[in-house]
Amino acid sequence: MKKYLLILFMLILGFSAKSQVLISILLGDKLNSGKVEFGLDGGLNWSTMQGLPGANSHTGFNLGFYFDFKFNNPAWMLNTGVIVKSALGAGDLPVYSLNNALLDSAFKGGSVTRKLEYFNVPVMIKYMFKNNFYVKGGTQLGLRYNAFDDFTNKVIDKDDLNYKLKIKDQFRPLDAGLVAGLGYRLMGGNGMNIEMRYYYGLVDVVTAEASPPQYNRSLYLTVGIPIGKSKKKETNIN
Repeated sequence: MKKYLLILFMLILGFSAKSQVLISILLGDKLNSGKVEFGLDGGLNWSTMQGLPGANSHTGFNLGFYFDFKFNNPAWMLNTGVIVKSALGAGDLPVYSLNNALLDSAFKGGSVTRKLEYFNVPVMIKYMFKNNFYVKGGTQLGLRYNAFDDFTNKVIDKDDLNYKLKIKDQFRPLDAGLVAGLGYRLMGGNGMNIEMRYYYGLVDVVTAEASPPQYNRSLYLTVGIPIGKSKKKETNIN
């Protein structure tokens, strides 16, 4: 019972601090068992926003932790966790006026990257095939904690110009959608997970009623590393 209370506490805490990843490493040995696997995962994600004019893909990083809760049939699992760091949004947007003549002149001909930063919680059903490939699908909930437009412009023989404009109030605090993925487990099913999954947002994330609906889309490529699993096995053997 204490183990599951600890897991619940970590899921809640994941919404409040990125330091959760460090705590997860320290507690990894205590969270892995025959029915539960805990680990860290992270990698790249390519995001865009459907409905945003001129939006192109933006490359970002993601980092978090995961749990696999095994059912009586070990091929089936409940896969969840928290993506602590995950910037969605879009790239290569056209520059718009900042209502400042100097800034507008400085960034003329540049570009804007829109970054929406979330704590994301995927909840999926996962099926592991005998050849160590797996598929999974379900929902993903997101809590937005920051949003900004990153203006950039290249200047010959000088450092690139950069300006961040906070746009947090223009976006809803919550996001939700569908997520599906496939992956492969290395070392005969006992090593790292290499996974690709796609998030399809179903919530219009823009607050302005006059704006056309905009939805998050993101392709994730991640590597998952079990924490404390091998040590747990050695303990069971002894």
